[in-house]
Amino acid sequence: MSIGATSQALAAYRAAAGEITGNTASKAAGSGFDALLKAELQQAVGALRQGEATSIAGVTGAASIQEVVEAVTAAELSLQKVTAVRDRMITAYQEIMRMPI
Repeated sequence: MSIGATSQALAAYRAAAGEITGNTASKAAGSGFDALLKAELQQAVGALRQGEATSIAGVTGAASIQEVVEAVTAAELSLQKVTAVRDRMITAYQEIMRMPI
């Protein structure tokens, strides 16, 4: 899935939240979700970069095998978390699209 599909799902989520409550509190909650999602994505990218850097350091002999395994495992867990959130968002978007008007 691409970032475009995730953006569409997020837009659908915001639209649905605004239609249900119809007040500005839901818009603030959407901003909170947006900020949370952005922070988690930045953390995941950081973990992936750290895992890559530690792997390179391990190949050159600058890092121990334990450090490499820990960094790669953290990167893998971050990637799994991002994938799980993406899958949930797409499922929610599909549910919204199936709702009768």
